[in-house]
Amino acid sequence: MSRQIDLDSMPLEQLNQLKQSEESRLQAITQHYATLRASASRFTSSRNALGELTPSSEHKTIMIPLTESLYVPGTIKDPSKVMVELGTGFYVEKTTKDAQVFLERKSKLVDVNSENVMEAINGTRNNVESINNAMQGKMLEIRARQEGQRERAKAEA
Repeated sequence: MSRQIDLDSMPLEQLNQLKQSEESRLQAITQHYATLRASASRFTSSRNALGELTPSSEHKTIMIPLTESLYVPGTIKDPSKVMVELGTGFYVEKTTKDAQVFLERKSKLVDVNSENVMEAINGTRNNVESINNAMQGKMLEIRARQEGQRERAKAEA
C-alpha cells in the first residue's frame, strides 16, 4: 500500500520531521539488509562445508562452533549425517543431501527477502530525496519572500 503525501503543502518543520523519520527508517532497513546478506553468506559457507564432507572425512577432527566466537574440537563420526539448526536453539539430524536442500531453500528465501528489502531501501531513498527537494523549494520560497519584503521596505523608506 503506497500513499501519496503532498510535500509542497507541508510546512518546513513538518518536512524536517518527515525527513528524519524516513532517514531513521532507511537506516533500520539498511541494517536489516546487511543482516540478510550476512545470513546468505553463512548459508553459502555452510553449503560449501557440506560439499567438502566425504566418506573419507570419517574420524577427522574438526572445530565445532558453539557461538560465533567459541569453537570446540570434535570428531566426525558419520559424514553422511549432520546437525542442522532450524531456529534459535532447535537442531535436527539430517543427511547431507537433505541438509543441502534445506540450505538451498533457506538461501532462496533470504535472497527473495533481500530483494524486497532492497526495493524498500530504494523507495525510502527516493522519499528522502523528494523531501530534500521540497525543503529546498520551501527555503527558496522563504528567501524570495524575505528579499521581497526588504525591497518593499527600501522602496517605502
